[in-house]
Amino acid sequence: MPTSARWLLMVLPFALWGTAMTAMAPLIPTGGPWLVASLRLLPAGIAVLLWVRISGRSLRIDARDLGWFGLFTLVDACLFQAVLVRGLEQTGAGLGSVLIDSQPLMVALLARALFAESINPVGWLGLGLGLAGVLCLGVPADLLRHWWLLAERPAMQDLLQAGEAWMLLAALAMAFGTVLIRFASRHSDPVVTTGWHMLLGSLPLLLLSCLDRGLAPPAWSGFDWTRMAFASLLGSALAYGLFFWFASRRDLTGFSSLGFLTPVFALATGGWFLGERLAPLQWFGVFLVLLSVLCVSQRRRLWEPAESQAA
Repeated sequence: MPTSARWLLMVLPFALWGTAMTAMAPLIPTGGPWLVASLRLLPAGIAVLLWVRISGRSLRIDARDLGWFGLFTLVDACLFQAVLVRGLEQTGAGLGSVLIDSQPLMVALLARALFAESINPVGWLGLGLGLAGVLCLGVPADLLRHWWLLAERPAMQDLLQAGEAWMLLAALAMAFGTVLIRFASRHSDPVVTTGWHMLLGSLPLLLLSCLDRGLAPPAWSGFDWTRMAFASLLGSALAYGLFFWFASRRDLTGFSSLGFLTPVFALATGGWFLGERLAPLQWFGVFLVLLSVLCVSQRRRLWEPAESQAA
């Protein structure tokens, strides 16, 4: 596969996630968080498994992977989607999105501890730049000024509300899910593992929805159902299929650092479809995010020549 095509496919999941969260959020008040979470996973899981079947591949998960698969399904499907929709229900796209986009740093720490992946000073610099860029993109300028000027204690106490706490937990669940796919697909096809984990993980969420709001379908318009279909088929089936396929094969730290691009794509689509414009601080955040992705993805190439020259 050409390098440019591979990079396009690697970036595509984060572009789809940046728009899928925007599509999901307005559906939660009328459909309920559990229904939205289950509908994001159930059709996506069916679509992925149908594609696997049509392509002539086996739908079987190796018995040696079943234990890790169960844990992967519980953490990445049930827990992640549940806390994500609860976070979207209680917070906006500002600080909440910043917290969930902190997961590349969590993945880097887990990959370092579990797989001994190298994170040299250039990589750590890139991760720091990515977090700084996401802060500039998602946190209101007034709040950043409060932080810089050491705001009064009551203002600081209000920073982490319930919604932001849910989003932080979602980031943690996503980070663990990114690592668990390596264990859950040691002897199995990672795309098959992804499809089954979405299908089976949606069932407890669907049960919670039935217990919470009954069996009546939500009063959604045709456009609302289109938004839900986009979030499920593109924002889950295609995005998660590509994401976990690459996560099972690529350098976890470098690949997950592309997650810093998610708010960039969210803001870009907001500009195209909603006429939103970026503030100067947000443009600076875009620059930091792009620089961070360059540093993390090229950290070995940028650092090793310096080491050889020093020797």
